[in-house]
Amino acid sequence: MTTRTFELAPGYTIPRVIRGGWQLAGGHGEIDRAAAVDDLVAAFDVGITTYDCADIYTGVEDLIGAARLKIRNERGEAEAARMQVHTKLVPDLDVLPTISRDYIRGIVDQSLGRLKINRLDLVQFHWWDYAQPRYIDVMHWLKELQGEGKVRNIGTTNFDTEKLSAIIESGIPLVSQQLQYSVLDQRPAGPLTKLAEEKDFRFLCYGSVAGGFLSDRWLGAAEPEMPLENRSLVKYKLIIDDLGGWDYFQALLQTLRAIADRHDSDIATIASAFTLTRPRVAAVIVGARNRVHAEANAKIMEIALAERDIAEIEAIMATATALEGDVYALERDRTGRHGNIMHYNLNDGRV
Repeated sequence: MTTRTFELAPGYTIPRVIRGGWQLAGGHGEIDRAAAVDDLVAAFDVGITTYDCADIYTGVEDLIGAARLKIRNERGEAEAARMQVHTKLVPDLDVLPTISRDYIRGIVDQSLGRLKINRLDLVQFHWWDYAQPRYIDVMHWLKELQGEGKVRNIGTTNFDTEKLSAIIESGIPLVSQQLQYSVLDQRPAGPLTKLAEEKDFRFLCYGSVAGGFLSDRWLGAAEPEMPLENRSLVKYKLIIDDLGGWDYFQALLQTLRAIADRHDSDIATIASAFTLTRPRVAAVIVGARNRVHAEANAKIMEIALAERDIAEIEAIMATATALEGDVYALERDRTGRHGNIMHYNLNDGRV
């Protein structure tokens, strides 16, 4: 039996599939604004009523704000109020040494203005460099904004276990951590899951289809050569390489395809449904370019994987080489293969 919703915090319930905004950001091709707004509304209509965005996703908060305005104008405020927005707050790397309360307040106010709302349902804070120590200060500034009614819930993005523990111990009412979690990336399954169980926060997971690699398109396909068409694909291809390469990846896809056959489904849906079975996972964040994609993503919430299905996926995953380090450790190494493809000053419009 499956459930389509999850109570993330007392009195705050979300669908188990969240509509991601990353694909609508600059760097993913030209965006037709009217079509994008219609597609965001299409997700709402199939039950995906929570949206994920970020201050650094160029134009995305504005698009979600326009979608909410369209719903309000056509259906009324009560219907528009059902739309929930989770946004990430990502200060530039260069700003971290001099970050201030006013800077954080300015980003929150900017997001509220773009989204055309009075309160952010969830702010998810990301910090690029632990050598800069003021991330706990920022969390407490967000707590102040929560007290003012501008922020409903506070979360984090891509913090490791040690730093999250320190944040919680400082008195922050953390409800969630957004992170990369999939059949390819099981780093959250270690110490971080134990901390989440102890401190009662949940995971909101991106990357459950690995930028499209976890799909029928790649089953039986030849290994692609670098460079790939965007940084997202490069990122996930590096993880595939670390796990055991293309042969391992093809074996994983074959396993997912066999399970998909039993459910009259597809590889991407099964991969995301599997992530929803992991401890402490509240929801997966998936992108959708059109109404058809939105309808397909909604089906993730309808898949009930059997014990046999889960066991088969876990068995093939056990043959992979485990990724090194805690959550986001590879990506934080700016000199490493994973870190040197990242952009660390994103508020200039680049993603």
